[in-house]
Amino acid sequence: MRIVTELPLEGDAPVHRIDGAGLCKLLAISPAMLTELKHRGLAVHHGRDAWNLEETVRAYVTHLRGIASGRGGEEQALNLTAERARLAKEQADAQAIKNAALRGDLVAAVEVERAWADALRGLRSRLLAVPSRVRAAQGHLTAADIEAMDREIRATLTDLGNGHDSD
Repeated sequence: MRIVTELPLEGDAPVHRIDGAGLCKLLAISPAMLTELKHRGLAVHHGRDAWNLEETVRAYVTHLRGIASGRGGEEQALNLTAERARLAKEQADAQAIKNAALRGDLVAAVEVERAWADALRGLRSRLLAVPSRVRAAQGHLTAADIEAMDREIRATLTDLGNGHDSD
């Protein structure tokens, strides 16, 4: 590991330069990671195989502290904020559903399905009973009239059951 201290000019602080291999060894990173840190602005490069030791270590440590505290980089902070907001919305939605159910404003789908099935079965039974009720109330209809009425009601129910609109 080679560290060179440049003598400062008037009023400047000394600059400590280190070679790439030494910096990789010091930070326990690979040369590829050093290149990545350079692209992200965390490693300060000063020419051929020369890195600013103090600025690079300071930036890298600050970066690691941010990751350790959950802040990460700017992108991670935005993702974390978005995920927290999404979680809060989901929790609020879940609570709203619970409250609506407790007030009776919300009914389980299985209960609605059961109620509709019962209502439609009752309607079907009543419609199928129409021909015999009409025959009892109107004594002058023939058996053929009653049979035609029964066929028409059954055909209409079949069409509706198959999803067709019987016009």
